[in-house]
Amino acid sequence: MTRSTAADLDPAIAQRLKRGHDGLVTAVVQQHDTREVLMVGWMDDEAVHRTLTTGRATYWSRSRQAYWVKGETSGHRQWVKEVRLDCDGDTLLVLVDQEGPACHTGTRTCFDAGLLDAAVGERR
Repeated sequence: MTRSTAADLDPAIAQRLKRGHDGLVTAVVQQHDTREVLMVGWMDDEAVHRTLTTGRATYWSRSRQAYWVKGETSGHRQWVKEVRLDCDGDTLLVLVDQEGPACHTGTRTCFDAGLLDAAVGERR
């Protein structure tokens, strides 16, 4: 499947999106009830449209150059509960009900590969 050039995305939403040079917007994905950050994906207008209208999270795979519905082959589906656009219009927050692991490595989240050593800030 190749990338769509004519999306059916609502023009009012499309106008608010600030896409990168590749036409993509970052999508941060969280579990809707726990707010656990599961993964980061990429969406173009067509992927946003599909996500908003089907209730299933759809992304643009930069490596495969194709659309993919999360869990379509693995069974680890993402059921969309809410989608928000950040104040700059360049990032989406996709709240989902994750079925099984979110990461392609088989772990619950893509962010459990290791904590980086960082200074801990203290509020005065």
